[in-house]
Amino acid sequence: MKMSNVAKGAAVGLAAGAAVYMATNAKKSKTRMMKKKAGQAIKAVGSVVDDLSYLMK
Repeated sequence: MKMSNVAKGAAVGLAAGAAVYMATNAKKSKTRMMKKKAGQAIKAVGSVVDDLSYLMK
């Protein structure tokens, strides 16, 4: 087996590993962002309900 074949295999393995890492990391980041946005939306709805209840008094 030639050394260039080993180097090519290692490069392909590194590229595949980097792609998997990036895909996994992006998914976690997106999930975190969605949770943050959902929390902000819940707070906004709560604020609107509080304001409406204040206006009804």
